[in-house]
Amino acid sequence: MSDDRKYRHSGYQRSDSPERSRGPQAPREAKEGPRGRGLGAPSETVARCARCGEKRPVFDEIPLDAVCTKCNNDLHTCSNCVHFDTSARWECRKFEEIPARIMKKSTRNDCTLFTPKTTREFAVESKKGSPGDARSAFDALFKF
Repeated sequence: MSDDRKYRHSGYQRSDSPERSRGPQAPREAKEGPRGRGLGAPSETVARCARCGEKRPVFDEIPLDAVCTKCNNDLHTCSNCVHFDTSARWECRKFEEIPARIMKKSTRNDCTLFTPKTTREFAVESKKGSPGDARSAFDALFKF
């Protein structure tokens, strides 16, 4: 009956035949080499303003009086901190270590636990050409 079954995949009709039984399989070997999108591409670590999204390169810590160059908003705020979490107590993941809740999360504060939210972004050269350059490149592509 094992060869005349309609469905031959394992588990449909269990048979005790040794050719159908499979033991646990060994895990696949991990491939060596780079993985992921853009791996090896030039990138930079930046912090973004919580209000307008303007990016700022992060070299060391952000001073207390730092402001955004685009919207003039304070940068040393809870909303720009990596520990800011609206679901945590006092909206901070490190609430055990802070003495009191900071009420305004978007205004400057002197929290010693402040660590800026940072992201790794692809470094993009800002070469903005004129519209004529784009048109000539398009024409060259289709050889008009």
